[in-house]
Amino acid sequence: MRLFKSFGFKIAFFSIVLIVFGQNVPAQNNWSPVFRFFSTDLVSVYFTNQEKGFIGGDGGVFAFTNDGGQTWTKQPLNTNDNVNEIYFRNEDNGYLLVGKHIFITNDGGKSWRENQAIKSIDFSGRIPEFLSVRFSGKKKGWIVGSINNQDEEVIDGLVLQTQDSGETWTKVTVPSGKIELFHVDFVNDETGWIVGDKGTILFSKDGGQTWAKQNSGVDVSLSNVDFRDSNNGVVVGGRGTILRTENGGATWEKIASPVNKKFFRVNFINDKQGYIVGVGGTILRTEDKGKSWTKINTQTTESLYGLFTDKKVSWAVGEKGLMLKQLKN
Repeated sequence: MRLFKSFGFKIAFFSIVLIVFGQNVPAQNNWSPVFRFFSTDLVSVYFTNQEKGFIGGDGGVFAFTNDGGQTWTKQPLNTNDNVNEIYFRNEDNGYLLVGKHIFITNDGGKSWRENQAIKSIDFSGRIPEFLSVRFSGKKKGWIVGSINNQDEEVIDGLVLQTQDSGETWTKVTVPSGKIELFHVDFVNDETGWIVGDKGTILFSKDGGQTWAKQNSGVDVSLSNVDFRDSNNGVVVGGRGTILRTENGGATWEKIASPVNKKFFRVNFINDKQGYIVGVGGTILRTEDKGKSWTKINTQTTESLYGLFTDKKVSWAVGEKGLMLKQLKN
């Protein structure tokens, strides 16, 4: 799988229902495995409510549940490209980033159509790879990733912006150079961050029109960023890197990590509580806004690539179809 480790038509439902067996233990730090029905890596997981969720991964694998993960139905995307991210801006309107494709739903995932307008963007004969998408509201959104040659070597970082709910996209110039950009986060229409390879952190205060570099103090790959507001944010990446800021990234503090492994995702449930997932089945938990982190015993050494957190239930997905579920008291 590629994930940082580095339809004009409607898709009919493929009614293969996969039943997930597994006991969920209602403990704060207990993540329980559920039956794995795919042998390929799962990269992304997203729930729009307690019952309805989606998972995606390598080879175009994409499935949904309508019963809180008790059963899953596989839904074909007619592509073998990897599902890099699943994101919904509300229960009805969602986006899939699948290699060089963007799929959109306006009916809560019942049907998906491929965005055709993206094909009109001039990538100079190169191949785009879309890795992360975020919206600050109904209309304004951003995608980040990379532009690659035929050998899948990164030629340039990529940032796209939409003003019409993702129907059309335009390229935005950023000071990243030949750096792959992995994740984007906006806290409002104006203020956002992008993280990428070689310690890259970019910041915008004008709605993504212009971007400036922030000093991360590290040179490792930075995989994910999560801001709670315009001041407080956490970034994670390679070699156990956890960075934290209380001033919007004007300065970044490196936080001690209990493990020296690559992290792929960080998500906060509220201002104080958050989780990190990464290589070797790693899950870390914080209760103090990311100032300190505790390792959770997941009883697996398989890597976790995707994370979704909520007040009542959280999910982590990863290597060889691994799925973990945490049900809170």
